Amino acid sequence: MSTDTPSETEPTQPPHPALDVPKARAAFGRYRFMAFVTGGFLLLLCVEMFLKYVLQVNGPDQPVLGNWIAIVHGWIYVIYAITVFDLWSRMRWSFGRILALIAGGVVPVLSFVMEVRARRWFEDRVGE
Repeated sequence: MSTDTPSETEPTQPPHPALDVPKARAAFGRYRFMAFVTGGFLLLLCVEMFLKYVLQVNGPDQPVLGNWIAIVHGWIYVIYAITVFDLWSRMRWSFGRILALIAGGVVPVLSFVMEVRARRWFEDRVGE
C-alpha cells in the first residue's frame, strides 16, 4: 500500500533542523551588542579619516583623534566576526546571510541596518 501521507508510526521530518532557542537567543544578544560597538567604532574611524585626509586638520601624516581608533576597530571587528559566525552557525542560515552580516563591520552604518534585518531573520526562525 502506497500513500502520500506519512503513517502515524513514521516520524515526520521537521522543516528546519532542531534549534536550541536559549543558546540562539544568547548568540543573538552577543551579536547585537557587537554590531552596535563595531558600528560605533567604524563611524569613529570614518570621522578620523575625514578629519585627517579631507580637512587635513593636523596634516596628512598626523592623527587627529589617535592611531588607536583603527587598531581598536580592527580587534573589535575580529570579535564581531566571531559573534556573526556563532549566530550564523546556530541559526543555520544561508551563506549569503553571513556575507551580509560580515559586511556590516566594514561598510559604515551597515551594521545598524543589518542588526535590524538580523532581528527579523531571528524572529522568523525562532517563531516569535
